Amino acid sequence: MKICVVALGKIGLPLAVQFAAKGHTVIGADIAEATVRSVNDGVAPFPGEADLDVKLRQAVDEGLLSATTDTAAAVAQSEAVVVVVPLFVDGDGKPDFAWMESATRDIARGLKPGTLVSYETTLPVGTTRNRWAPLLEEGSGLVAGRDFHLVFSPERVLTGRVFADLRKYPKLVGGVDAGSTARGIAFYQAVLDFDDRPDLDRPNGVWDLGSAEAAELAKLAETTYRDVNIGLANQFARYADTIGVDVNLVIDACNTQPYSHIHRPGIAVGGHCIPVYPRLYLWNDPSATVVRAAREANAAMPGYAVDLLAAALGDLTGVGVLVLGASYRGGVKETAFSGVFGTVDELRKRGAVPYVSDPLYTPAELVARHLPPYEGQELGAAILQADHAEYRTLTSDDLPGVKVLVDGRRTTNPDHLPGIRRIVIGG
Repeated sequence: MKICVVALGKIGLPLAVQFAAKGHTVIGADIAEATVRSVNDGVAPFPGEADLDVKLRQAVDEGLLSATTDTAAAVAQSEAVVVVVPLFVDGDGKPDFAWMESATRDIARGLKPGTLVSYETTLPVGTTRNRWAPLLEEGSGLVAGRDFHLVFSPERVLTGRVFADLRKYPKLVGGVDAGSTARGIAFYQAVLDFDDRPDLDRPNGVWDLGSAEAAELAKLAETTYRDVNIGLANQFARYADTIGVDVNLVIDACNTQPYSHIHRPGIAVGGHCIPVYPRLYLWNDPSATVVRAAREANAAMPGYAVDLLAAALGDLTGVGVLVLGASYRGGVKETAFSGVFGTVDELRKRGAVPYVSDPLYTPAELVARHLPPYEGQELGAAILQADHAEYRTLTSDDLPGVKVLVDGRRTTNPDHLPGIRRIVIGG
């Protein structure tokens, strides 16, 4: 097949490389000229994705992958189009479709009869049928389900391990009609491989969800579940702190029973997915009080970590506090919805002087994200925000002047921190 992948970001580019690795000819479309140049040179435009450098170079060298800024032209040459353009939400949870609408109009200009269009970006329920289908029809003069096929098939991978996750998890597909669903299933069967999963009640592979709406809801539901579960764990942790109980021991005990799957508490829930997709769900279902309460509980955790610090240290006015970790999770160079921002804001509200360090970021990169870099300033306390592997061996010598450390991820080893009072959430 000839395939167009629209948006060569941290999900789109690995997808394009995966399709090429199966022998298909892939054109990647992206509005960023620097990204297009990098891909055409066979160089990954971002770090941290396992095996991407090698696989990208091989695909380009074999002539199976190229990139362009002309989306319409790329679509016109393709039998299938996979869309992974970002969708953003504002502070109130309202989705901003601007980037996706622009890309969809470009796709429509190049769309020809018989083409499959698959949206993988997580969407509110009903978006594929009620927003993208009309835009594609308007711009192409074609009719969805009659002249071209249209499906929703959510990405279910984590950055840093995309290729492994593509094999591990079933690919969910739902179309605007039965013919679109069948075409989408056939497409993904031709571009993906799957690991054997004896734990599943049916074979791992491409799964028919029956409709675009079901596939859209499946992605929102699985991600919202995680946010709600973490919110519950955080509530348990906060209560455990009031009664002197280690919540991790409690969770370990609970999870020995097959009906309990409690997640772990922590200082923040970050990234492009878990803080965002529950808001998309709430946009569809504003009466979902459980989802709303969990989102609010998780958003409050950076403030709670600062509460723990203040309870241990006293007045924070003028105290230099080092926030360890800008990334939203360990080992990933990404600050989307990272807890670092809420932590820094809370420290400033209490009169503290926050600084940030991260093994993945230079001081200049932190400044570019409006974060104050630590460059040897006087400290009195620290808060660990990201579970980078480097912090497992953190010692007192690495934290000069620090009297109290709030470890928001239970990453540090207390045996390495003599002279520092270490506090954990729910501990």
